[in-house]
Amino acid sequence: MKQKTILITGCSSGIGYDAAYALKARGWEVFATCRQAKDVTRLRDEGFECCILDYADEASIDAAFAYTLSKTNGTLNAVFNNGAFACPGAVEDLPTDALRSVFETNFFGYHTLTRKVIPTMRRQGHGRIINCSSVLGLVPMPWRGSYVASKFALEGLTHTLRIEMCDTPIDVILIEPGPITTKIRENSIPHFEKWIDWKNSSRKEQYEKKLLKRLYGVFGKDAFELPPSAVTAKLIHALEAPRPNACYFVTTPTYFMSILRRLLPIPWLDALIGKKL
Repeated sequence: MKQKTILITGCSSGIGYDAAYALKARGWEVFATCRQAKDVTRLRDEGFECCILDYADEASIDAAFAYTLSKTNGTLNAVFNNGAFACPGAVEDLPTDALRSVFETNFFGYHTLTRKVIPTMRRQGHGRIINCSSVLGLVPMPWRGSYVASKFALEGLTHTLRIEMCDTPIDVILIEPGPITTKIRENSIPHFEKWIDWKNSSRKEQYEKKLLKRLYGVFGKDAFELPPSAVTAKLIHALEAPRPNACYFVTTPTYFMSILRRLLPIPWLDALIGKKL
């Protein structure tokens, strides 16, 4: 039986790294991509087919996809769009160029890669496109405006694509984690320092009391936080189930917020979420 193939983005750590290992162990041929050359080298040393894919660089997306097809005789069973980053800060302090940079990776990059894989999947008569969203694609949270906006956009695009693909053999699926043990907070610090002039913000005191402690402090696990393997378990079902779900929630907060956004009036939900401001 021909080995199933998957292209996974954002494999340097966290969700992508765990997924790559788990799927390889299950017999998938995994093409694990990373943004930085040092991570590509490390994953190659660990036995993966690996190449650079930077969502903000369309040429690298072209090259990674071409490399993958060159190794699979022009076929691909699945793609897992996973790489993303955050630029924390109040929306009023967020420069538009900062927002553009987040969207370039978290949204436009996903769209670019997805458009490239669809013709291959249509031609071969099967395929699964799986996008990693977030609980923040369902409800907003203070200080996370750029990430929330990108994930809300991703949700809308993915749901639309799923409906449009109903007349094709391609399944389009969302995975929606909540708090997962990853480096996203640590990796967001350089973007915060580059773009957010918090010292001159009208919210300076709130930054000092809330966000700076959250960014630079040392904490244990968040409430309900799960390891990346919890996402991988849902990914495996999305890939291997005969009839995959349209959406897979991960963690208690994701289920909880999905219910609350349907039951509560918007002012009530705002009041609940706004307590974290």
